[in-house]
Amino acid sequence: MNRTAYIFLLLTALFWGGNAVAGKFAVGHISPMLLTLLRWLLAFLIIAAISVRQVQRDWTMLRKHLWLLAALGAFGFTFFNMALYSALNYTSAINVTIEQAGIPMVIFVANLLLFGTPVRAGQIIGFSLSLVGVALTAGHGSFSQLARLEVNFGDALMILAVLLYSGYTVALRFRPAINWQSLMTAMTFFAFLTAIPFTLWEWQRGALMPPDTTGAMVVLYTAILPSLAAQVLFLKGVEYIGANRAGLFINAVPIFGTLLAVALLGEEFHPYHGIALVLVLGGIWIAELSGRKHAAISEAGGP
Repeated sequence: MNRTAYIFLLLTALFWGGNAVAGKFAVGHISPMLLTLLRWLLAFLIIAAISVRQVQRDWTMLRKHLWLLAALGAFGFTFFNMALYSALNYTSAINVTIEQAGIPMVIFVANLLLFGTPVRAGQIIGFSLSLVGVALTAGHGSFSQLARLEVNFGDALMILAVLLYSGYTVALRFRPAINWQSLMTAMTFFAFLTAIPFTLWEWQRGALMPPDTTGAMVVLYTAILPSLAAQVLFLKGVEYIGANRAGLFINAVPIFGTLLAVALLGEEFHPYHGIALVLVLGGIWIAELSGRKHAAISEAGGP
């Protein structure tokens, strides 16, 4: 089960790393709110086409949890991606992907404060290393910039995105016990609905930019891989090994995102990016080793 979860979660990280790069490609080819709306509309149409019968079977349970599913779709899908795509207008894809490493730390803290979920010493060390890497990136290699609150607007937007997706991940524990097809159909539908007023606002401001060929390709990629494949794989990963351990694999997003950004976008790789990536990789390894050891002890009947 652990091996399957690891494969699912690493693929999730790869697709999400590609999401940040795709969002950078979108700059100048499609506006952020319209990209978010079209992404979730297409994702909804695809998942709904293969899930009609399953949704009918789960409808009674779906109807009882519509408000929860609406909130999950809005915060985890729409608001998160609007913040991410907007951030990419002001900062690099490398920065955005590395800053996503802050998500596991927020998940740990939220689960501890809200639900008393135990956090092991190794996990604390692991996410602390990740936090240092995120801070180094947000400060563009200088902690003194953070101390003076001189953070790029795009990096600030990405920190907001981190908080949004962390809240979504923690709230997944309340999702109804229904088939993943019904769950994704409902959440992508509400993600699309939530994006409509923001797209209208973008249009009224005169900032709406219809997609050209590049923009259309970005919509297609983000709808199929980051929206559907990655979300389903992440849901299954959380189901297999829990939110705390699954959340750590989001730290692999910077690795894939950085490699893709350098290879496809030609972005400059600074020394502080390398240091941050080492901290992120070290953090995920230490924290997951601790979490896996504790899970093995628990399964064996230990304390």
